[in-house]
Amino acid sequence: MIGRLRGLVAEVEDGHCLIDCAGVGYVVACGARTLQRLPAPGDETILHIESSWSAENGPRLYGFLGRDERRAFTTLTGIQGVGPKAALSVLDVLPPGDLAGAVARDDKAAIGRANGVGPKLALRIVTELKGKSLGDVSFTPSAIGGSGEIVPPKPSLTGEAVSALLGLGVAEVNARRAVDQALLRLGEEAELSALIRAALQELGR
Repeated sequence: MIGRLRGLVAEVEDGHCLIDCAGVGYVVACGARTLQRLPAPGDETILHIESSWSAENGPRLYGFLGRDERRAFTTLTGIQGVGPKAALSVLDVLPPGDLAGAVARDDKAAIGRANGVGPKLALRIVTELKGKSLGDVSFTPSAIGGSGEIVPPKPSLTGEAVSALLGLGVAEVNARRAVDQALLRLGEEAELSALIRAALQELGR
């Protein structure tokens, strides 16, 4: 079972990418957001992998730049009627933190924006996710503050670093790419300040 791939981005196509790991090319299905945030072909990346097998398609690999996205994917595909394609579509329009907020608000319309997700399936997703958690992200009504407003989930390290770069005027795509590359060098236990400095180095600032 493959849980993570570290290698060079060889190709990026619609719906998937090819990751070269020591001369072996792995075809990895990804959502549009993940593909947009990948580094340029020839650069190194790390993808968190969820493996699946079906009689129709055989073995398939699904890749994510963050563990929270992979956990959200596996939770979504555990819901009846939500296949891998629909789960990727949901995460394209609602990253894990936004998905948690939508669930806490009973915002079925937000989930229904995903391709292949109709009103009935959106309702089922909201119902099934209530009370569940994915690491730091919780799909629970306790995320609603006393004023009745949604309290946003605690930002991830990557999210905070990207937000800092956005505040400096860096475009989102470039900011995410720089942070992802910096995280490769520093590791996932890096301090926020060190991650921001390393990302700025990636940008040549």
